[in-house]
Amino acid sequence: MEETRTEESSNPSSTELIFPKGLSAALPNLQGHLIFWPLMLGGLALDLWTKKAAFEQIKPGESVPIVDGFLQLVTALNNGAAFGMFAGKSSVLMAISFIALLIIFAIFLFGQTHQKSAQAALAFFAAGVCGNLYDRAFNGGLVRDFIDAYITVSGREYHWHTFNVADSLLCVGVGLLIISTFFTGKSSRRHAQQHK
Repeated sequence: MEETRTEESSNPSSTELIFPKGLSAALPNLQGHLIFWPLMLGGLALDLWTKKAAFEQIKPGESVPIVDGFLQLVTALNNGAAFGMFAGKSSVLMAISFIALLIIFAIFLFGQTHQKSAQAALAFFAAGVCGNLYDRAFNGGLVRDFIDAYITVSGREYHWHTFNVADSLLCVGVGLLIISTFFTGKSSRRHAQQHK
């Protein structure tokens, strides 16, 4: 009877045959995948759909007010990154985006990220990077922007850089990551105090 148990425990499971024991423990569980992939694919679909709709419905030079004195829709093509950085260097930006996407996938798959908010943050990062990478790859290196936030002070308008849903998803990802880091740090400190 004891010999049978020893043989069974020495035989690796199917997961261990594919991944080493330590690595399989680091992989996200089913719940992690159910958070990451739908958010990533849904965010990407929303970004591409809104860009297509905006550029089909809004003529160049036209603006569609959403919240008077604060938000309007316009069409703009951006050949750079955030705030116009690296303008005209689409191949460099595509390479950076591709590397960033690989890093995001690696962190999600192998980074032992089991906190839901961190998994959601990574999904939003991936969706945002994919959305703008798609534009750079299939729109002549130009990213389609259409959301224009501005404020009017003493009759003069001050505009934020025009952006899109992908940019918004990147910002949401940063916010979620900050929140998850804050709460992880807080719970770690509380756990450490309880064990003193």
